[in-house]
Amino acid sequence: MKHWLFLGIAIVSEVIATSAMKSAEGFTKLVPSLIVVVGYLIAFYCLSMTLKVLPVGIAYAIWAGLGIVLVAIVSWLLYGQKLDFPAILGMALIILGVMVINVFSKTSGH
Repeated sequence: MKHWLFLGIAIVSEVIATSAMKSAEGFTKLVPSLIVVVGYLIAFYCLSMTLKVLPVGIAYAIWAGLGIVLVAIVSWLLYGQKLDFPAILGMALIILGVMVINVFSKTSGH
């Protein structure tokens, strides 16, 4: 079960790092730039710990899929990014795909 915790930390760290990238303004602002670098270091380290148990394709699909949805939500909340119906539908399909992998796939490490 520890691998799921590492994957969760990897996802949250990546979302924080990616969201801070806009505020870093091309790495010209120190604090947001440090958040980006540290966030990605944590994300990749935790993802690598996850890969000791989960297959890379499954772990990456979950990491990337949930990351896309969470970054879009954070961008909507923090930066006023608009989400139209096709964007919301696409993200719902991503979430559905992650759920299918976790519930039905025998390769997901349950």
